[in-house]
Amino acid sequence: MTEAILAVRNVEVIYDRIFLAVKGVSLEVPAGGMVALLGANGAGKSTMLKAVSGLLGPERGDVTRGEIRLAGRDVLRLGPAERVRLGLVHVLEGRRVFEHLTPEENLLAASTVHRDRRRVAELREQVYEYFPRLYERRRAQAGYLSGGEQQMLAIGRALMTAPKLLLLDEPSLGLAPALVIEIFRNLVRINRENGVSILLVEQNATAALDVVHHAYLLENGRVVMEGASDVLKKNPDIKDFYLVGAGARNYHEVKHYRRRKRWLA
Repeated sequence: MTEAILAVRNVEVIYDRIFLAVKGVSLEVPAGGMVALLGANGAGKSTMLKAVSGLLGPERGDVTRGEIRLAGRDVLRLGPAERVRLGLVHVLEGRRVFEHLTPEENLLAASTVHRDRRRVAELREQVYEYFPRLYERRRAQAGYLSGGEQQMLAIGRALMTAPKLLLLDEPSLGLAPALVIEIFRNLVRINRENGVSILLVEQNATAALDVVHHAYLLENGRVVMEGASDVLKKNPDIKDFYLVGAGARNYHEVKHYRRRKRWLA
């Protein structure tokens, strides 16, 4: 059995000491694996990523139960910076690049975890190899890049830390289908060529299940289904409620048809 780079066990997350957002979630990302967290808005997907990366604090969230292990080490008491040094990096939803800096300056800003300039140069060239558009726009102001280019930059900036585990929150959000295909194709390359494990949060279940090996479906803060991606793509409930182009309902309709989901019966 493949060793888990990330093991989450029975995690609960509470906001403001009142609202229980995540309710006993367990999941694993095998070393070298690609795993997706699927679900509608408010399911708890982004909260789970922030629990793993240690970014709940600014949003007054707290892990009140369970354990989170990175390569076998308990990281719950470690801050975000310490988790980055252990090889975990989180690309937040909304890209959040340094808009006043150039792409090249954005990449260099993320390289401070390395003292070897040669290593920094190698990582930068690797990013440009994955995303040639960034090389072409490397001296432009990042705030003037397109949405797709900013998403490439956000991923590239994460790669400058030489991560072992990459957390991605809605990388396809607001992007044209062609750009989504390009970015997801590069995520597969990054996984295969560098052995970087990936935990991907996505509402676009179709795109996610085409590239990941395993997926978990979250609803109301709980895992309601999990399995290999090819198995989930054939599941009638997944097809009906989540897969675009396979008779999927929009998320407004999902809320009104929950009683029909067999896993909620």
